[in-house]
Amino acid sequence: MTVSDALGAFTPAVRDWFESAFAGPTPVQVEAWAAIDSGDNALVIAPTGSGKTLAAFMHAIDGLYRERDAAQAGGAGRAPDGDDGRARGKRAGKALSAAGPDAAGARLRDASAPPTRVLYVSPLKALGADVQRNLRAPLQGIAARRSRRGDPEARIDVGMRTGDTPGGERARLLRRPPQILITTPESLFLMLTSRARETLQGVRTVIVDEVHAVAGTKRGAHLAVSLERLDALLPRPAQRVGLSATVRPVDEVAAFLGGASPVTVVNPPSSRRLDLRVAVPVEDMTLIPVPQAAAADGRGGDPPSAGRRPPGGPG
Repeated sequence: MTVSDALGAFTPAVRDWFESAFAGPTPVQVEAWAAIDSGDNALVIAPTGSGKTLAAFMHAIDGLYRERDAAQAGGAGRAPDGDDGRARGKRAGKALSAAGPDAAGARLRDASAPPTRVLYVSPLKALGADVQRNLRAPLQGIAARRSRRGDPEARIDVGMRTGDTPGGERARLLRRPPQILITTPESLFLMLTSRARETLQGVRTVIVDEVHAVAGTKRGAHLAVSLERLDALLPRPAQRVGLSATVRPVDEVAAFLGGASPVTVVNPPSSRRLDLRVAVPVEDMTLIPVPQAAAADGRGGDPPSAGRRPPGGPG
């Protein structure tokens, strides 16, 4: 997939925001979008700072806008701006129809609130909080461009549930689930074993960040079971997108992510650019100032008249 093809697959407002914020997509973003767009599970491997997290979220956010536009237009799968029959629009329409009215979840949540569609699972609570903050810029930027274009208003909410989430906030998440929910493996387990699981019955995409940190561990086995339990709640299994730093063996991590389903591995060649500098606190390392206190009590020897010690040390 070329760069123009990769960006051309997004709705206009999403594409406009990205082009205004970045010089262009990174190689891992181009390959990740192609893999995710196919509908298969995907394991995206790239160093920190390569944009892999944004790649996963941008595709998911675009899908949320497509769904809302299709619902307001009265035709599932109908994409805005003449994007007639694009494969992604068709898949979104099929997923919308398959999800149904979320009748069970409607008993708990506000019936007017869109269900949770994207589940982001992070092994670190701090990382989840960072992602929640970092999502504000793209969501606000895309919303502004949609408004300027005259696209229908479509608010996307982001919520977070961890062990530190207060009871009042958990109750609010039950009443009005966010379209994007950030959580941890342990909190996901607790949700699946309580009535909160009904708010997850519309999930389509599960993003597992730092998957290398849990693969092959007890936490990872626990998470794998939770992901299978989640799929059992859904009309069809959610698409899993794993994000990882460089890890080996890749096949085993991919198998952990996908369970019984195949996984497409995105692992483009990458190299780190080192920015190496030598910082010196003084202009000349041969002339080191003598601390005044040391000079006053004689511990510094007899300093030169300029208050500096010559290269050979005390005379």
